Amino acid sequence: MRRLIGLALGFYFRRIERFHVERVPANGPVLFVSNHPNSLTDSFVIGASVPRKVNFIGTVQLFQFAPVKWLLTRCGVIPINRVKDNPKAMRSVADTFEAVYQVLERGEAVGIFPEGVTYDDSALKEVKSGAARMALELEHRHGGKIGLRVVPVGLTYSAKEIYRSDALVNFGEPIAAADYIEGYTERRKECIVRLTEEIERRIQSLIVHIPKLEQTRVVEGVKRLYFDRLLLGNRVASEPAAGQAKELWLSQQIAEAVDGVYRTQPERAAAFAAKLDFYERWLARLKISNEALELFPQRTALAAQTSEWAFIAIVGAPIAIYGWLHRLIPYALIKWAERKFTMPGRRKAQASTTAIAAGVVGFGVCYAVYIALFQWVFGWPASLWYTLSLPVTGLLAHYYLREIRRHWASVHTAIVLLRAPFAARRLLAMRSGLIAEIEAVRSERVGEIQISKS
Repeated sequence: MRRLIGLALGFYFRRIERFHVERVPANGPVLFVSNHPNSLTDSFVIGASVPRKVNFIGTVQLFQFAPVKWLLTRCGVIPINRVKDNPKAMRSVADTFEAVYQVLERGEAVGIFPEGVTYDDSALKEVKSGAARMALELEHRHGGKIGLRVVPVGLTYSAKEIYRSDALVNFGEPIAAADYIEGYTERRKECIVRLTEEIERRIQSLIVHIPKLEQTRVVEGVKRLYFDRLLLGNRVASEPAAGQAKELWLSQQIAEAVDGVYRTQPERAAAFAAKLDFYERWLARLKISNEALELFPQRTALAAQTSEWAFIAIVGAPIAIYGWLHRLIPYALIKWAERKFTMPGRRKAQASTTAIAAGVVGFGVCYAVYIALFQWVFGWPASLWYTLSLPVTGLLAHYYLREIRRHWASVHTAIVLLRAPFAARRLLAMRSGLIAEIEAVRSERVGEIQISKS
């Protein structure tokens, strides 16, 4: 089942990066606690990222459909009833806890999402006390000798609702549950609160946590304007990192800097947010991207890029058409499933899970029919080469369409700005002013860090 799930994840995600997986204990009881931004996919990603079986806790609502119940049971998912699932059956929660204790007492691993719900945005929600209660009760029953370790996990998705996006699984340092049971008999609630707060703090350190919603837009705007410069110029990382892990670290620095300006210089932060909003509204009104605007002053580079992509578009068109002819029916099935089975307000969080499930069925059935028909008409070995061509040309067709859209956006930007030179100068001036403000804040923060160290 791990191999099947890993294969499905490999088709959906372009890359899943595991960071600090060496922190996961190789044996003994482990309780994984993670943020929950991506529905069932979160369980699959964590389970496929560690070299040991992880038994997850899931709402009883997932077990109502027989095929899904069979799959989840084989994967070791333990059902739990929440108040909103069935308020009259809350005694079953105690049964769930006992089931978890039995798994951990066998030296196995359990995964839990202490926020209790999945969600569209990336902000960490309130961490419930269930994970801490489980950990401390089990350790108390065994006199602090069972050696349970709580491993925090931070999940970050570049664009979880988009096919062929990236994911990062960031493992934190394990927490020894025995360190929090002193005085548990007399001050049970206090011990649970302490461990819950530590779990929340550890998860926050493993993701981009933005405490205030109004800062989210500013953080994302700064990333669009300045992130490439940070990637090129970053020489202060405390440990070697690459890919998504490095991007996470830099995103955390941006979020921390934005929060610091909002706390210490609220008027300056508000003025920057207003300028950013005005700049991005003009980009949206003219339907141009920040990336294409950045390239616009380099007319030669823009023309060279346009010529290059025109050539690639012509050469790659036959392969893309071949791939899309085979993708159309399963792709339509996936889009129908996303509309049918995702909930309003959680469509982004549930999109990947739905797409993976529908994609396995849609592509599996359609490709099997295509191959059978081809085998019947052309025989062997032509059908072998045809079979091998389907996944390759399908991926190429996806990337072809995506890059053609990006190329057209660049061409559209060039046309708009060449026809409106005043708008081009105005937008470039606004962009330069915003970047100058970002660099000023960055210089101030570097200076503060150097002063504090001296």
